[in-house]
Amino acid sequence: MAEEFKTGFVAIVGRPNAGKSTLVNKLVGEKVAIVTSKPQTTRNRIHGIVNRANAQVVVIDTPGLHRPDSALGKQMMGEVDAAIDGVDVLALIVDASEEMGQGVQRALERVSRFEGTRILLLNKIDRIPRDELLPLIEKAAKLGEFAEIIPISALTGESVDRALDKMIQYLPAGAPQFPPDQYTDQPERFLAGEIVREKAMAATTQEVPHALAVLVDSFEEAPDIIRIRATIYVEKEGQKGILIGNKGSALKKIGTEARKELESILGTKIFLGLFVKVQKDWRDNAQLVRQMDWQWQLERMTKE
Repeated sequence: MAEEFKTGFVAIVGRPNAGKSTLVNKLVGEKVAIVTSKPQTTRNRIHGIVNRANAQVVVIDTPGLHRPDSALGKQMMGEVDAAIDGVDVLALIVDASEEMGQGVQRALERVSRFEGTRILLLNKIDRIPRDELLPLIEKAAKLGEFAEIIPISALTGESVDRALDKMIQYLPAGAPQFPPDQYTDQPERFLAGEIVREKAMAATTQEVPHALAVLVDSFEEAPDIIRIRATIYVEKEGQKGILIGNKGSALKKIGTEARKELESILGTKIFLGLFVKVQKDWRDNAQLVRQMDWQWQLERMTKE
Protein backbone atom coordinates (compact mmCIF):
# COMPACT_ATOMS: atom_id res chain seq x y z
CA MET A 1 0.00 0.00 0.00
CA ALA A 2 1.41 3.40 -1.06
CA GLU A 3 2.44 5.82 1.68
CA GLU A 4 -0.03 8.64 2.27
CA PHE A 5 1.19 11.97 0.82
CA LYS A 6 1.25 14.83 3.35
CA THR A 7 1.09 18.54 2.64
CA GLY A 8 0.72 21.65 4.78
CA PHE A 9 2.18 24.75 6.39
CA VAL A 10 4.62 25.02 9.30
CA ALA A 11 5.35 28.37 10.94
CA ILE A 12 8.84 28.76 12.44
CA VAL A 13 8.65 31.31 15.27
CA GLY A 14 11.00 32.44 18.01
CA ARG A 15 13.05 35.24 19.51
CA PRO A 16 15.51 37.28 17.38
CA ASN A 17 18.69 35.34 16.51
CA ALA A 18 17.20 31.99 17.57
CA GLY A 19 18.12 30.55 14.16
CA LYS A 20 14.80 30.65 12.28
CA SER A 21 16.20 31.76 8.92
CA THR A 22 19.16 29.37 9.14
CA LEU A 23 16.75 26.50 9.80
CA VAL A 24 14.43 27.43 6.93
CA ASN A 25 17.36 27.60 4.50
CA LYS A 26 18.68 24.25 5.75
CA LEU A 27 15.28 22.58 5.40
CA VAL A 28 14.71 23.94 1.89
CA GLY A 29 18.26 23.33 0.72
CA GLU A 30 18.33 26.75 -0.95
CA LYS A 31 18.78 30.29 0.30
CA VAL A 32 15.31 31.76 0.66
CA ALA A 33 15.93 33.94 3.74
CA ILE A 34 18.85 36.24 4.45
CA VAL A 35 20.96 35.54 7.52
CA THR A 36 23.11 37.95 9.55
CA SER A 37 24.44 38.08 13.09
CA LYS A 38 22.28 41.15 13.71
CA PRO A 39 18.98 40.65 15.57
CA GLN A 40 15.68 41.30 13.78
CA THR A 41 17.12 40.68 10.32
CA THR A 42 13.92 39.05 9.05
CA ARG A 43 11.13 41.61 8.57
CA ASN A 44 8.61 39.67 6.49
CA ARG A 45 7.11 36.22 6.20
CA ILE A 46 9.37 34.14 3.98
CA HIS A 47 7.94 30.96 2.49
CA GLY A 48 10.25 28.06 1.76
CA ILE A 49 8.94 24.94 0.03
CA VAL A 50 10.37 21.58 1.06
CA ASN A 51 9.66 18.77 -1.39
CA ARG A 52 10.02 15.14 -0.34
CA ALA A 53 8.83 11.89 -1.91
CA ASN A 54 6.09 11.62 0.70
CA ALA A 55 5.33 15.27 1.42
CA GLN A 56 5.42 18.92 0.49
CA VAL A 57 6.01 21.23 3.46
CA VAL A 58 5.74 25.00 3.27
CA VAL A 59 7.92 26.35 6.08
CA ILE A 60 7.36 29.99 7.01
CA ASP A 61 10.23 32.06 8.36
CA THR A 62 9.00 34.89 10.59
CA PRO A 63 10.39 38.04 12.23
CA GLY A 64 11.82 37.58 15.71
CA LEU A 65 9.32 38.01 18.52
CA HIS A 66 9.87 41.32 20.31
CA ARG A 67 7.99 44.28 21.75
CA PRO A 68 7.36 46.68 18.84
CA ASP A 69 8.25 50.35 19.26
CA SER A 70 7.75 51.60 15.68
CA ALA A 71 5.57 51.13 12.60
CA LEU A 72 8.17 48.64 11.35
CA GLY A 73 8.05 46.68 14.59
CA LYS A 74 4.26 46.58 14.55
CA GLN A 75 4.23 45.32 10.98
CA MET A 76 6.81 42.65 11.86
CA MET A 77 4.65 41.36 14.70
CA GLY A 78 1.66 41.48 12.37
CA GLU A 79 3.65 39.27 10.01
CA VAL A 80 4.10 36.75 12.82
CA ASP A 81 0.38 36.71 13.59
CA ALA A 82 -0.44 36.30 9.88
CA ALA A 83 2.05 33.42 9.59
CA ILE A 84 0.55 31.58 12.56
CA ASP A 85 -3.01 32.04 11.35
CA GLY A 86 -4.11 28.93 9.49
CA VAL A 87 -0.92 26.85 9.65
CA ASP A 88 -1.00 23.16 10.49
CA VAL A 89 2.04 23.07 12.77
CA LEU A 90 3.80 25.73 14.83
CA ALA A 91 7.48 25.17 15.58
CA LEU A 92 8.91 27.35 18.36
CA ILE A 93 12.69 27.56 18.05
CA VAL A 94 14.72 28.43 21.14
CA ASP A 95 18.44 29.14 21.49
CA ALA A 96 19.45 26.26 23.77
CA SER A 97 22.89 27.79 24.42
CA GLU A 98 21.37 30.72 26.31
CA GLU A 99 19.39 30.99 29.52
CA MET A 100 15.64 30.70 28.93
CA GLY A 101 14.64 34.03 30.43
CA GLN A 102 11.77 36.47 30.12
CA GLY A 103 12.10 36.71 26.33
CA VAL A 104 11.46 33.00 25.95
CA GLN A 105 8.58 33.23 28.43
CA ARG A 106 6.93 35.94 26.33
CA ALA A 107 7.44 33.81 23.22
CA LEU A 108 5.79 30.88 24.99
CA GLU A 109 2.83 33.06 25.92
CA ARG A 110 2.41 34.09 22.29
CA VAL A 111 2.52 30.57 20.86
CA SER A 112 0.26 29.19 23.59
CA ARG A 113 -2.66 30.85 21.75
CA PHE A 114 -2.11 28.48 18.83
CA GLU A 115 -4.55 25.59 19.14
CA GLY A 116 -2.90 23.22 16.66
CA THR A 117 0.18 21.04 16.94
CA ARG A 118 3.14 22.73 18.63
CA ILE A 119 6.74 21.52 18.36
CA LEU A 120 9.65 22.87 20.42
CA LEU A 121 13.05 22.99 18.72
CA LEU A 122 16.08 23.43 20.98
CA ASN A 123 18.57 24.96 18.54
CA LYS A 124 22.35 25.50 18.64
CA ILE A 125 23.13 22.26 20.45
CA ASP A 126 26.52 22.38 18.71
CA ARG A 127 27.39 25.02 21.31
CA ILE A 128 26.61 23.00 24.44
CA PRO A 129 28.15 19.87 26.02
CA ARG A 130 26.36 16.61 25.20
CA ASP A 131 25.82 15.72 28.83
CA GLU A 132 23.67 18.84 29.23
CA LEU A 133 21.15 17.78 26.57
CA LEU A 134 18.98 15.47 28.66
CA PRO A 135 18.61 17.94 31.58
CA LEU A 136 17.83 20.64 29.01
CA ILE A 137 15.06 18.53 27.43
CA GLU A 138 13.63 17.79 30.88
CA LYS A 139 13.62 21.50 31.69
CA ALA A 140 12.03 22.34 28.33
CA ALA A 141 9.26 19.80 28.93
CA LYS A 142 8.02 21.97 31.78
CA LEU A 143 7.70 25.09 29.60
CA GLY A 144 4.40 24.12 28.00
CA GLU A 145 2.49 21.54 26.02
CA PHE A 146 4.44 20.41 22.95
CA ALA A 147 3.83 17.36 20.80
CA GLU A 148 7.60 17.00 20.32
CA ILE A 149 10.77 18.47 21.85
CA ILE A 150 13.71 18.10 19.46
CA PRO A 151 17.31 19.27 20.00
CA ILE A 152 18.82 20.45 16.70
CA SER A 153 21.61 22.46 15.16
CA ALA A 154 20.28 24.45 12.22
CA LEU A 155 23.85 25.50 11.43
CA THR A 156 25.37 22.02 11.15
CA GLY A 157 22.16 20.26 10.15
CA GLU A 158 22.20 17.87 13.11
CA SER A 159 18.73 16.36 13.67
CA VAL A 160 17.15 18.78 11.17
CA ASP A 161 15.88 15.85 9.09
CA ARG A 162 14.37 14.34 12.25
CA ALA A 163 12.60 17.63 12.95
CA LEU A 164 11.27 17.64 9.37
CA ASP A 165 10.02 14.06 9.73
CA LYS A 166 8.11 15.06 12.86
CA MET A 167 6.62 18.09 11.11
CA ILE A 168 5.44 15.85 8.27
CA GLN A 169 3.97 13.39 10.77
CA TYR A 170 1.51 16.02 12.01
CA LEU A 171 0.51 17.37 8.58
CA PRO A 172 -2.77 16.40 6.92
CA ALA A 173 -2.96 14.22 3.84
CA GLY A 174 -3.37 16.13 0.61
CA ALA A 175 -2.06 16.97 -2.83
CA PRO A 176 0.98 19.26 -3.28
CA GLN A 177 0.13 22.94 -3.72
CA PHE A 178 3.30 23.92 -5.62
CA PRO A 179 5.29 22.34 -8.48
CA PRO A 180 7.98 19.91 -7.25
CA ASP A 181 10.84 22.12 -8.53
CA GLN A 182 9.67 25.28 -6.76
CA TYR A 183 11.35 26.18 -3.47
CA THR A 184 9.82 29.59 -2.67
CA ASP A 185 6.90 31.74 -3.77
CA GLN A 186 8.55 35.11 -3.13
CA PRO A 187 9.36 37.21 -6.22
CA GLU A 188 12.96 37.39 -7.43
CA ARG A 189 12.59 41.17 -7.21
CA PHE A 190 12.05 40.94 -3.44
CA LEU A 191 14.92 38.46 -3.03
CA ALA A 192 17.25 40.92 -4.80
CA GLY A 193 16.39 43.63 -2.30
CA GLU A 194 16.90 41.25 0.61
CA ILE A 195 20.34 40.17 -0.63
CA VAL A 196 21.39 43.82 -0.93
CA ARG A 197 20.14 44.47 2.61
CA GLU A 198 22.00 41.42 3.92
CA LYS A 199 25.30 42.66 2.48
CA ALA A 200 24.69 46.20 3.72
CA MET A 201 23.86 44.96 7.23
CA ALA A 202 26.97 42.78 7.31
CA ALA A 203 29.13 45.74 6.29
CA THR A 204 27.90 48.10 9.03
CA THR A 205 27.68 48.20 12.81
CA GLN A 206 25.87 49.84 15.74
CA GLU A 207 22.58 51.50 14.75
CA VAL A 208 23.16 51.45 10.97
CA PRO A 209 21.97 47.85 10.20
CA HIS A 210 18.59 48.47 11.84
CA ALA A 211 18.21 51.82 10.07
CA LEU A 212 18.55 50.16 6.64
CA ALA A 213 15.73 49.56 4.20
CA VAL A 214 16.06 48.47 0.58
CA LEU A 215 13.48 48.98 -2.13
CA VAL A 216 14.00 47.68 -5.66
CA ASP A 217 13.12 50.48 -8.09
CA SER A 218 13.36 48.39 -11.26
CA PHE A 219 13.89 44.76 -12.19
CA GLU A 220 14.28 44.29 -15.94
CA GLU A 221 14.81 40.81 -17.33
CA ALA A 222 16.51 40.22 -20.69
CA PRO A 223 17.59 36.89 -22.26
CA ASP A 224 21.19 37.16 -20.98
CA ILE A 225 21.05 39.71 -18.15
CA ILE A 226 18.86 41.09 -15.37
CA ARG A 227 19.18 44.82 -14.71
CA ILE A 228 18.35 45.80 -11.14
CA ARG A 229 18.27 49.24 -9.60
CA ALA A 230 17.69 49.55 -5.88
CA THR A 231 17.67 52.30 -3.27
CA ILE A 232 19.08 51.81 0.21
CA TYR A 233 17.26 54.05 2.68
CA VAL A 234 18.81 55.23 5.95
CA GLU A 235 17.59 57.66 8.59
CA LYS A 236 20.57 60.03 8.96
CA GLU A 237 23.18 61.72 6.79
CA GLY A 238 25.93 60.14 8.86
CA GLN A 239 24.57 56.68 8.10
CA LYS A 240 24.54 57.54 4.41
CA GLY A 241 28.21 58.49 4.58
CA ILE A 242 29.09 55.21 6.28
CA LEU A 243 27.26 53.20 3.61
CA ILE A 244 28.89 55.04 0.72
CA GLY A 245 32.37 55.09 2.26
CA ASN A 246 35.50 56.85 1.06
CA LYS A 247 35.07 57.60 -2.66
CA GLY A 248 32.19 55.12 -2.78
CA SER A 249 34.32 52.14 -1.67
CA ALA A 250 31.85 50.74 0.87
CA LEU A 251 28.86 50.91 -1.47
CA LYS A 252 30.91 49.37 -4.27
CA LYS A 253 31.84 46.42 -2.03
CA ILE A 254 28.22 45.92 -0.97
CA GLY A 255 27.12 46.01 -4.61
CA THR A 256 29.81 43.58 -5.76
CA GLU A 257 29.00 41.03 -3.05
CA ALA A 258 25.26 41.29 -3.69
CA ARG A 259 25.70 41.01 -7.46
CA LYS A 260 27.87 37.89 -7.20
CA GLU A 261 25.41 36.13 -4.92
CA LEU A 262 22.44 37.07 -7.08
CA GLU A 263 24.23 35.75 -10.16
CA SER A 264 24.80 32.47 -8.32
CA ILE A 265 21.17 32.22 -7.17
CA LEU A 266 19.47 33.39 -10.36
CA GLY A 267 21.92 31.77 -12.78
CA THR A 268 22.42 34.75 -15.05
CA LYS A 269 24.50 37.90 -15.41
CA ILE A 270 23.35 40.76 -13.17
CA PHE A 271 23.71 44.52 -13.51
CA LEU A 272 23.13 46.08 -10.11
CA GLY A 273 22.85 49.81 -9.58
CA LEU A 274 22.65 51.00 -5.97
CA PHE A 275 21.67 54.40 -4.61
CA VAL A 276 21.55 55.68 -1.03
CA LYS A 277 18.92 58.12 0.24
CA VAL A 278 18.09 59.60 3.63
CA GLN A 279 14.49 59.12 4.75
CA LYS A 280 14.23 60.50 8.26
CA ASP A 281 12.45 58.20 10.73
CA TRP A 282 11.37 55.81 7.96
CA ARG A 283 10.73 53.06 10.53
CA ASP A 284 7.73 55.09 11.70
CA ASN A 285 6.56 55.70 8.12
CA ALA A 286 3.79 53.10 7.73
CA GLN A 287 3.53 53.64 3.95
CA LEU A 288 7.24 53.03 3.31
CA VAL A 289 7.27 50.09 5.72
CA ARG A 290 4.36 48.53 3.82
CA GLN A 291 6.31 48.74 0.55
CA MET A 292 8.92 46.35 1.97
CA ASP A 293 6.36 43.54 2.15
CA TRP A 294 6.97 41.11 -0.72
CA GLN A 295 3.25 40.42 -0.98
CA TRP A 296 2.63 44.14 -1.50
CA GLN A 297 5.34 44.12 -4.16
CA LEU A 298 3.74 41.11 -5.83
CA GLU A 299 0.39 42.90 -5.94
CA ARG A 300 2.05 45.91 -7.54
CA MET A 301 3.79 43.72 -10.11
CA THR A 302 0.46 42.08 -10.98
CA LYS A 303 -1.14 45.46 -11.62
CA GLU A 304 1.73 46.76 -13.78
